[in-house]
Amino acid sequence: MKRENVTILGATGSIGVNTLDVIRRHPDRYRVFALCAHTQIDKLFEQVREFAPEFAVVRDAALAAELGSRCRNAGLSTAVRHGIEALVDMAAHPDVATVMAAIVGAAGLEPTLAAARAGKKILLANKEVLVMAGELFMHAVREHGAVLLPVDSEHNAIFQSLPTDFSRGLSECGVRRILLTASGGPFRTTPRTALADVTPEAACAHPNWVMGPKISVDSASMMNKGLEVIDAHWLFACTPEQIQVVVHPQSVIHSLVEYTDGSVLAQLGNPDMRTPIAYALAYPERIEAGVPSLDLFQIARLDFEAPDFERFPCLQLAYAALRAGGTAPAILNAANEIAVAAFLDRRLSFLGIPRLIEATLAALPAGPEGSLADVLTADAEARRIATSLISETVSA
Repeated sequence: MKRENVTILGATGSIGVNTLDVIRRHPDRYRVFALCAHTQIDKLFEQVREFAPEFAVVRDAALAAELGSRCRNAGLSTAVRHGIEALVDMAAHPDVATVMAAIVGAAGLEPTLAAARAGKKILLANKEVLVMAGELFMHAVREHGAVLLPVDSEHNAIFQSLPTDFSRGLSECGVRRILLTASGGPFRTTPRTALADVTPEAACAHPNWVMGPKISVDSASMMNKGLEVIDAHWLFACTPEQIQVVVHPQSVIHSLVEYTDGSVLAQLGNPDMRTPIAYALAYPERIEAGVPSLDLFQIARLDFEAPDFERFPCLQLAYAALRAGGTAPAILNAANEIAVAAFLDRRLSFLGIPRLIEATLAALPAGPEGSLADVLTADAEARRIATSLISETVSA
C-alpha cells in the first residue's frame, strides 16, 4: 500500500498532536510530509525528530533559523521554512494528498483555501475558515474537486448521521433539522452575577475536553458553539432555523440529525478528538484511533437542556451574524479573537467579551463577501475597531 502524504497545519496544537498520535498507530498508511506550527519550536523539533517530515514551517525567519540549526545538528534532513507563503505551499504541494487544517483562528484561512483550490482532501478542524469565508471556501471546494471532511466533533457526528448524498439537499434527503450538542462549558450553572469575576484559569478548565486556551474560552462563552452553527450552515447547506443547539453536559452524544419520519440518528463516543480525526483521515474506512470503548453503564444517564441565551449572549450574536450574512461573521470572529486575547491577558472581563463583539458589529456595517480581499479587509478593520474599543475602556 502506498502511504498517503499528510500536511498538518497546526502541528503543535491539541488537534495536531492527536492527529500525529493516530498517524503513529498506522505507519504503513500515512507519512507526515509537512509539520506547520507557530512558535512552539521545542515541541515541533521533537515532532520533526520522530516523524522526519520533508518540511517544517514556523512563524518567522528567526524561529526558522533556530529550528533549522537544531535539525542540522541532529542530522535531520527536514527543510525549514517560515511565513504564510510557506503554509500555502505546504497546503497545496503536489506531493500532498491530505491536509489537516488545524491552525486556530483567522491565520488558517489562506492555507486552507489554497488546499481547496489544489483539490486536496481537507480535514477541517479550523472553524474560522467557514465562519470568515464560507461562500468562497465552499465554492473553491466544489470548483476544484476537493474532498471536505469535518473534524470538529459535532460536525463530524452530523456528517456520520446524514445520508451519504446529503449534498443534494437536506429536505430532499428527508432531514428536518440538525441538533448541535454543546457541553455548556465550565459556567453552565454559574450564576450570571458571578461571571463578572471569572478568571482565565477558570474559563480554560473545561469539564470534558482538553483544548487550547482560545477554544477553551470560546467554549466557556459558547462562542465556540456559535461558530459551529455558522460552520454547519455552510457544511450542510442548512438554514439557521434548521440548526438547534442542545446543551448536553456529558459530551457523549456529539450531535444528532432529525428526519421527517420522526427518526433521530446520533453519534456517540468518548470525548476524545482522535475519534473524528481517525474517521476523517481514513474515510470511508474505519481505523484504530486508540480511544477506549464507551462504557454506557458507567455513564448511566444523559441530560439535555435548552441553551440560555441571556447567560451566553455570544451564541445569540453568532446566530444574528449568520442571518445578516456577508462579512458579518468575519467581523464577529475578528472581534471575538481580539476579545479572547484581551481576556487571557486580563485586560478585559469575561462579560466584556460579548459586549466588545456587539460594539464592533455595531461600529462596522457588514458588506458582501465578494472576494478574499473583501473578507481580509473586514477582518483587519474589525480587529482595529475592537482593539481601539479595548484601549478606550482601559484608559477610561
